[in-house]
Amino acid sequence: MEKYYIVDSSILPESFDKVIQARQLLESGKVRQVSEAVKIVGISRGTYYKYKDLVFLPEENMIDRKAVISLMLENRRGMLSKILQTVSESSASVLTINQNIPIHNIASIVISLDLSHLTGTVDDLLNNLKQVSGASNVQLVSIE
Repeated sequence: MEKYYIVDSSILPESFDKVIQARQLLESGKVRQVSEAVKIVGISRGTYYKYKDLVFLPEENMIDRKAVISLMLENRRGMLSKILQTVSESSASVLTINQNIPIHNIASIVISLDLSHLTGTVDDLLNNLKQVSGASNVQLVSIE
C-alpha cells in the first residue's frame, strides 16, 4: 500500500460503496455468506474480494485501528526482538504474535497491532520493518 486518500464518494466507482455495504451486511450478521451479501448489493464476488480490504468508511473510532502484518525472519538470536523494537519505536502496540517453526532457517511471523498511537504512517512502519536485517517479505495483510 503506497498512499491513503480521503475522497468524495461521487468520484469513485459505485462498486466501492457496494463492497462496503456487503461487508456491513456480513459484519452485522444479516447475511452469513459472501454470496448472499454480493447478491443483495448487486456486485460480483470477485469485485468484493478484490476491494474488501481496501475501501473503508471513515468512522469516529478510526483511532482504534488495528493491522495484521506478516513477515519472514531468519532464525537468528534476537531477530524477533529487533522487529518488536521497530514496532515499539513507531508507538504501535502488539496485540498478538504467531511465529511458526523455522524451516530452512526462516520462520514466518504474523503480528497483529494496535495502531491507535502510531507515529507516522503504516507505510513508514512497513518500510522500517523491511530495513531490519534478516527480515523479508514484510506485508500488510489487513487493516481495520
